[in-house]
Amino acid sequence: MSYLQAAILALVQGVTEFLPISSSAHLILVPYLFDWQDQGLSFDIATNTGTLLAVMVYFRRDLKELALGLLRPAQHDEVEGVPPRHLLWALVLGTIPVAVAGLLLADWVATSGRDPVLIASTSIGFGLLLGAADQWGKRRRGMASLTLGDAVLVGLAQALALVPGTSRSGITITMAMALGYRRPAAARLSFLLAIPVGALATLYDVYKVAIGEVALGSLPEMLVGLAVAAVSAYVVIGALLAWLRRQTMTPFVIYRVLLGVFIFWLALGSG
Repeated sequence: MSYLQAAILALVQGVTEFLPISSSAHLILVPYLFDWQDQGLSFDIATNTGTLLAVMVYFRRDLKELALGLLRPAQHDEVEGVPPRHLLWALVLGTIPVAVAGLLLADWVATSGRDPVLIASTSIGFGLLLGAADQWGKRRRGMASLTLGDAVLVGLAQALALVPGTSRSGITITMAMALGYRRPAAARLSFLLAIPVGALATLYDVYKVAIGEVALGSLPEMLVGLAVAAVSAYVVIGALLAWLRRQTMTPFVIYRVLLGVFIFWLALGSG
């Protein structure tokens, strides 16, 4: 893998990880279009670590207040209007479904889940669902109204993101908006949930490298991937939150539909 290839793949990962357009679909599509070999799991570990660092740095104040609030609850304010212990339980409950589903469906996702027809279908279907939630959601609730029941429902939706083309951020934002959350609050909840999910995924991948199941790739290319993914993801998080304070999800819905149609065209053409 060249440095340019590493930078392009990491940029794709960083940009698409937090936009509601599916990073997995793009990371399968881009190597296919350029006729590149699969980048390998070790490079994926580097880019996933980069996006995890990005969301942790962006929400560093929230994480600090969460940690301090858990240690000394009487001396610290709420985090985004949510008591620290309540937020912690919400993040735990929202992470359990995807953790369980990931262990059960890992082999399927790595094989049948990469079917281009499936990816095209989920890109379009869940894109239209995102548009429906954006259009008809009541958008009256903020983070302060977060309940543990909401966290479970968003977590169950998050488990669907294991299917390529679904988009983790897309499906969690969709569920949150369907529950009546305003767009920025829905995105913020999605991003906060990305932290424990990303940490678990990275630890699991590192474990596979440690036991020799996956060979460690070239370190310089991995560092390029980590840095590019981290910087681009950090920029995208801020840009999306700013966008959603003023605008709708419509551009992302249109993009997902067009992407799905394009993948269908590629699949039928190659068939």
